[in-house]
Amino acid sequence: MANNYQVVDEKHWERAMHCMVFRNSVEPAFCVTFEVDITNFKRKTKEQGLSFTMAMVYAVCKCANEIEAFRYRFLDGQIVLFDHIDTAFTYLNRETELFKVVTVPMIDGIKEYVALAVKTAEEQKEYFTGPLGNDVFQCSPMPWVTYTHISHTNAGRKDNATPLFDWGKYHEKDGKVGMPVSVQAHHSFVDGLHIGQFAERLQKYFDAY
Repeated sequence: MANNYQVVDEKHWERAMHCMVFRNSVEPAFCVTFEVDITNFKRKTKEQGLSFTMAMVYAVCKCANEIEAFRYRFLDGQIVLFDHIDTAFTYLNRETELFKVVTVPMIDGIKEYVALAVKTAEEQKEYFTGPLGNDVFQCSPMPWVTYTHISHTNAGRKDNATPLFDWGKYHEKDGKVGMPVSVQAHHSFVDGLHIGQFAERLQKYFDAY
């Protein structure tokens, strides 16, 4: 079931010109990678017996939901703002070494979300259950490499404004645990300012968890 949204009146929308400038760009999305300190978050989730990957999906999507810019989408030629965005993530089948894409509603409470996400991922048999809706954040952990840059496949749809979130292998240095996090977003709606706001919120969440 799709989430609620409101149609944006572009004639009275402050960002209308910026949106138009980037809307028809050859590559309207941009990607930024930054490092986060997960020392506290990693320790706490381990103590609580939570799946680190699912806890990361929750943390990333919770913080992104709090920033309006990440909830805008193109829908049937119009610009819409969703009330909230659900989650989608890749989940590896260790036997086949192929991943499946799993969608899970964004619910309050990290423990409740992680339990639901683990159950849904383990029970889903199909690799793909159908095209993802507009109302999800796509998360793709890549825990094998501590990367400094990442890029994504491009289907050529300029109206695809779904943000993509990735994170790599964490590493320890001087008693701290760091990890690369990447955000790819459509420039019609998201600027560097919003990436900065997201990075700040995410770090605060990790520190305070």
